[in-house]
Amino acid sequence: MKSFYLLALAVILGSCVRFESKEDDKAAQEQPADTAKAVAGTGKKFEMYQMSEMSLLMEQMYVDNQRLRDRIGKGEKIGEFPQHFLDIHKAVMTDEAENDAFFKEQAAQFIKAQQLIYSDPANAKKHFNEGVDACLKCHEVKCGGPIPRIKKLYIE
Repeated sequence: MKSFYLLALAVILGSCVRFESKEDDKAAQEQPADTAKAVAGTGKKFEMYQMSEMSLLMEQMYVDNQRLRDRIGKGEKIGEFPQHFLDIHKAVMTDEAENDAFFKEQAAQFIKAQQLIYSDPANAKKHFNEGVDACLKCHEVKCGGPIPRIKKLYIE
């Protein structure tokens, strides 16, 4: 009886093993060596997106402005103007052709509005929303992707 149970156990365990055919083995060998970088079914290589200096700066400015909006809304101390905002004039863009007179004008208006928040905290809400307006005016022409996100910055 003991041998019957051992035989049954061996059959059950043996049936759980996956048998691979020679076709499965051949298909695995034909896949690109770097499958982590291959885009499924296209034969193209996956390339990691590298954000430009300007994209990184704008992401940081967005986060800084979220925090500033919260401080203004709560009536807290505003603090000091973040000097890294001035990098908007020299940060490398994804497409350098976009760094034209229109962008430079909008960037200057944005910086002016941002500086006014800190120099005239009594009217911080007004100046903050003017800064958001400057962002939107530029993004409506240059890069519309972040517009819905930017609109969320407005202080009602």
